Amino acid sequence: MVLYFLRHASAGQSMANLKKDEKRALDNEGIEQCGYVGRALVALDVHVEVILSSPLKRAAQTASLVGNELGYEGKLIFENALRPGTSFAEFQGLLGKYRRHETIMVVGHNPNLSEFLGRSVSDAGCEASIELKKGAVAKVEFLRNSAALQWCLTPKILRSLYSAAAESSRPKTSRK
Repeated sequence: MVLYFLRHASAGQSMANLKKDEKRALDNEGIEQCGYVGRALVALDVHVEVILSSPLKRAAQTASLVGNELGYEGKLIFENALRPGTSFAEFQGLLGKYRRHETIMVVGHNPNLSEFLGRSVSDAGCEASIELKKGAVAKVEFLRNSAALQWCLTPKILRSLYSAAAESSRPKTSRK
């Protein structure tokens, strides 16, 4: 199984009221980040069978925008195991529920997602320190009893790659 870990994109400052914070939407930077992530994943020829998202608005928006860029035609599936504050055991249960799929994208929050990523690729499930910035995406390939981090891309790297690709595709003008 291949699992893509996607942390929700930028959504401004968190709110003290947890109910209001759950409804916090992406800001303009977050919407832009989703475009970079989606286009980069398309360039990397990424296809996913299922997208699982935290039900919080900022994660759902990230999943939807990146899914649209990927041409994902399935339904977004909202899973409480991707909400803030859930345990690694709940995350493992979620993966077990979808194990028949070959490619899955999970969209969630920190510190959970960074912890789940680190524990997935470390020996015996102990914590490895892998920081997922807002809008970052990582690819992990799971084999029988192990997992390997294939790559992790931050929004800054994605923006730089996009800018470099756009610059190299511009027609060159000759100066006389």
